[in-house]
Amino acid sequence: MAAGNKKMGGGEFQDMLPLMADKLGGEGLIEEMCKGFNLLMDREKGVITFESLKKNSAAVLGIEDMGDDELQSMVREGDLDGDGVLDQMEFCVLMFRLSPDLMQQSQHLLQEALHHEFGDAFF
Repeated sequence: MAAGNKKMGGGEFQDMLPLMADKLGGEGLIEEMCKGFNLLMDREKGVITFESLKKNSAAVLGIEDMGDDELQSMVREGDLDGDGVLDQMEFCVLMFRLSPDLMQQSQHLLQEALHHEFGDAFF
């Protein structure tokens, strides 16, 4: 498996979030994630459902080989409020959680910001 590639269910996908974050910056990355949410969501409900994820995931996420169980698991993993669907915030959190490299990068940036703001007294 190449660097930046992650196993997801039965398939493999390339983790592009760290590259996007470097290229677009934080605000640009969030904007792109919102666009991704809009492509995956059920237009009538305004959330990502299992059905909308199944219908759109291959085109948007490039994960053609994911089965129903894996897609349902993805929705369950991201569903923070237990309503069985993903709102925009839950989707963004899930995407960050699925990108360990981006999580590490974000943690490093947070530590730098805290150190800059509070100095050594904070640590």
